[in-house]
Amino acid sequence: MATDYQARHRRARTRQITGRVAVGTLAAGAVTGAMALFGPATAAQASSVNWDAVAACESGGNWHINTGNGFYGGLQFTRSTWNGYGGQKYAARADLASRSEQIAIAEKVLDGQGIGAWPVCGKKGGSTKSYSTKSEDRSERKSEQRSERKSQDRSERKSERRSEAKSSREDRGEQRASRGTERRETRQTRSASSGDTYVVQSGDTLSLIADARDLAGGWEALYERNKRVVGDSPNLIFPGQRLSL
Repeated sequence: MATDYQARHRRARTRQITGRVAVGTLAAGAVTGAMALFGPATAAQASSVNWDAVAACESGGNWHINTGNGFYGGLQFTRSTWNGYGGQKYAARADLASRSEQIAIAEKVLDGQGIGAWPVCGKKGGSTKSYSTKSEDRSERKSEQRSERKSQDRSERKSERRSEAKSSREDRGEQRASRGTERRETRQTRSASSGDTYVVQSGDTLSLIADARDLAGGWEALYERNKRVVGDSPNLIFPGQRLSL
């Protein structure tokens, strides 16, 4: 039956082409009437998709295939898709329609769902256009939004970690400065007189000590009182020496 149907289709196509050739001989004023009679080019002729390539992938190029798996025709339409896009005006199922009729419905599916309606074999069609369904668009937008949120979260966490590290370094710096101040204060406390004595600190000289303590007789008197500690040279005193004031 498929062979007879195709043969009839070819004869009908031959008559159509012959009619169009005849139209070409009409006067220019009769073009409008000719178009009304024969109609514009079919969707299959204007398509950017190689539907034969898609069919070769989907069904081995058998436009009238029906294996009983719920997919019909060369482009493997389900009955719901075929009916939903007006296929019943041609045939009850896609496998009962002609190649051009199946392609006409495929063009409508393409407009409605995009080439993704044939997720694997649609790539074989060589479409130069990018199609996507609304659900795919929403999914892509959600995916992009999730990626943006993740990226923003990572950036915020990194910023927080940097702030915490900076704060920690500042705290440690303040602690070191505080300890240094405490040590200086401790040294100053130790260097203060304990009764009538003074413990020599780094950088001290007898002259500085005498001036700071406002000692009577100046550094000479201080040296005389501490000659046994200082030794023969008043210019050489060492941290830790305890001087009598």
